[in-house]
Amino acid sequence: MIPIRNFKGWLAAVIFLTAFIIIRLTGIMEKETPYCRNEGIIFSTIYHITYKSNTDYRDSIEALLKRFDNSVSPFNGKSLITAINSGDTAVRADKWIKTLIERSAEISQATGGAFDPTVSPLVNLWGFGYKKGLTPDKASIDTVMKYVGMKNITLHPDGRVEKSDSSVTLNFSAIAKGYAVDLTAEYLRSKGITDYLVEIGGEIVASGHNPVGKKWSVGIDTPSDTATTLQRVIHADKLAMATSGNYRNYKIVNGRRVWHTIDPRTGQPAQNTLLSATVLASDCMTADAYATAFMVLGIDESRKILAATPGLEALLIYAVNDTAAYGEYMTDGFKKMTKDE
Repeated sequence: MIPIRNFKGWLAAVIFLTAFIIIRLTGIMEKETPYCRNEGIIFSTIYHITYKSNTDYRDSIEALLKRFDNSVSPFNGKSLITAINSGDTAVRADKWIKTLIERSAEISQATGGAFDPTVSPLVNLWGFGYKKGLTPDKASIDTVMKYVGMKNITLHPDGRVEKSDSSVTLNFSAIAKGYAVDLTAEYLRSKGITDYLVEIGGEIVASGHNPVGKKWSVGIDTPSDTATTLQRVIHADKLAMATSGNYRNYKIVNGRRVWHTIDPRTGQPAQNTLLSATVLASDCMTADAYATAFMVLGIDESRKILAATPGLEALLIYAVNDTAAYGEYMTDGFKKMTKDE
C-alpha cells in the first residue's frame, strides 16, 4: 500500500507534469501558426497583408492581383477593360468586370449619379487623369458630358459591353481597389484563414485578431496635405473600410484650389466643405464607391444617404467656415468602433 502522504506527492507531481506538457504543447501549437506579412506594389500603390497561417501565400496573392489588373485596369494597355474601352466588340466582360459594372450601376443610382465609373473623360479634361489638359471651358465640358453616365453602358447577358458612343469609357479606379481587397480576403478565407488584415492603397478588410491577440486597430489620417497625425483609430475584429479625400490631390486654378474629385452630374470639380470620407460597409468594394460618392455629395447629402442606407457607417471630416479647423460627423456604428478594448 502506498502511504497517503507519498500518494499525494506523487499525484501532485503527475498533475504538475501533465499541466507542464499541456502548456508546452499549447506553446508549440501557437508557434506553429505564425503571422505572415506580405507587401509589394500593385495598381501603382502599396499593399500590406498580414495573416495567421503556416503557409506563406505571397506568390498566389500576387498572381491573383496581377490577373485582376489584367482584367480591370484602364492603365494597362493589355487589359480586358482597355479592349472594351477601345471598342473591340469581340471581347466579353469577365466575372470581375461584370460585377463592377453591375455594382457601379446600383451605387450610381443610389447616389443620384454622384458615383460614376464613366467620369474619366471629364477627369482627363480637367487634367487629373493620364491625359493632362488645360482648364476646360463650358463648351468643352458640355461636349464631354454626353459621354458620361451609366445610361451609356449596357451589359448584355453574354458579357458584351455595349457603349452608346465610342468616346464612352469605363474606369473603375474608385471601386476596383476595394474589390481587389475583397477578392484577396476571399482567397485567404478559402485557405481556412480567419485572422487577417488586407490593405491596398488604404482600403482595408480585417477579420479576427492581430498578432497580439487583440482586435485590429486601424488609423485614419487627419485631412491635411502636410500633417501625418491620426484623426481617429478604430478597433474591430470584422471590418471593411475605405477612405477618400481631396486634401492631397488638387491643383491651383486662377488662384483657387480645384479638387481632383469631379462631379459627374455637373462636369465641374466637386466644391464642398468635405475633406475626407471614411466608410464602413459589408464589403470593401461598396465602401470604396460610397467614399468617392460622398466626396462629390458633400456632408449634408452624404448624411441623408447614410441615414437611409442600412449597413453603411462613416466618419466625415469637413472644413469649418473656410478655416483650418475640422469638424466631424460620425454615425453611431462608427463611434462604437472608436472605443478602445
